[in-house]
Amino acid sequence: MTSTALEPVVVDTPSGAVRGRVHADGDVVEFLGLRYARAARFAPPEPEAPWEGVRDAVTPAPQCPQLASRMDAIAGPSDADLLGRSEDCLTATVRAPRDAAPGDGLPVLVWIHGGAYVIGAASLAWYDTARLVREGRVVTVSLGYRLGVLGWLRRDGVSPGNLGMLDLAAALHWIRDHVAAFGGDPDAVTLVGESAGAHAIACLMSVPRYRPLFARVILQSGQLGLGLGTERSAARVAGYVQDALGEIAGSGADPRTVDVPTLLRVQKRAMVRHAGPGGVNSAPAFAPIAGVEPLVGVPADDPWVAAAHSGHPMIIGSTADEANTFIEIAPPLRRLSARLPTLVGLGSRVLTRRVFEAPAQRLATRAAAAGTTVSTYRFSWRAPDSGLGACHAIELPFLFGTRDAWRDAPMLAGASWDDDVEPLGRAMRRRWLEFAGCAPRS
Repeated sequence: MTSTALEPVVVDTPSGAVRGRVHADGDVVEFLGLRYARAARFAPPEPEAPWEGVRDAVTPAPQCPQLASRMDAIAGPSDADLLGRSEDCLTATVRAPRDAAPGDGLPVLVWIHGGAYVIGAASLAWYDTARLVREGRVVTVSLGYRLGVLGWLRRDGVSPGNLGMLDLAAALHWIRDHVAAFGGDPDAVTLVGESAGAHAIACLMSVPRYRPLFARVILQSGQLGLGLGTERSAARVAGYVQDALGEIAGSGADPRTVDVPTLLRVQKRAMVRHAGPGGVNSAPAFAPIAGVEPLVGVPADDPWVAAAHSGHPMIIGSTADEANTFIEIAPPLRRLSARLPTLVGLGSRVLTRRVFEAPAQRLATRAAAAGTTVSTYRFSWRAPDSGLGACHAIELPFLFGTRDAWRDAPMLAGASWDDDVEPLGRAMRRRWLEFAGCAPRS
């Protein structure tokens, strides 16, 4: 990489030269908004064509169009509004040690964000990977992919379904071809995902042709107990989308051509209808569908058998009070919790066990029985004043160590960053980095 303290960083990749920047950290360089593929609405991704000259990669990528998130009640304010939104969202953020060079063969961590397949972005400040890069001398790649109706609608003549999964596969192929230019080793790729990101990794593990694209996996709080959608459930959701589109945009409106705000209003109505009275149906309306490319042959009734036999060494686990997050961000459940705390607390423990803990343990047990190296964890740290316990997403500030991004997180209320978050975060990052093949700095 060519740079001085005041100059940008330029890397020659197989597709063309890109200009990044030195991270505020100083020891890390970053390349933002690198397009790994292009896709028309409801079309499969196509590889980005090579280019002449030098492309700028100094601006954070926009989010995939999405509805407003309620996660600020747990994680605090984010910089989402500053990022903007665009359907041109098949982008990656790459960070590397400032002195890394092509051929260094550094381990690679690939981050796949969560958000129930409907919210989130790789470029959020919450997920800044600079600490991991600096402490582990590792190259990181954070991936954006299509969400909600844009990524997961299956409707004949409109969208084949599972486009978000095809996006992630396209990104892994891009990493295979490009990460060496940033100093990474394409044969030492570890996938790390939380929530829907972990669920997506389990799906990728289930597809034999994708398995050579990564070497190890870390699955954090994957909602594996929700399984996969089916052709039947996908058809039902497509019907909800069509009904809502007619109500909002008129008879004959085409989801391929309506504007994004209209499409998001349609998505919201479809999600509410899918959730049913009181929102009791917790299965996501827009998510991977069993039996649909690339998940052909993956059964909906027991979807993780193939993942258990993928052969990838694995870290897998969950937090102690996962479901507390979903109670907090759902107003009806929050009000019920105020009136009947014991009953809601019991329900939270049951959901945590059924959706997160038990399925993760089952996958780990099956993988170990198949001869795979498996480590499991349970994240049980609780902030003293949050009332949220070890809720879903609680481990993320510890993994990324981005103090400014998480300083106002309600789930950390009453905790000291220096005395609580920093020591445990360093230990967690060290374990994750060692697993990925790094030699973390003390």
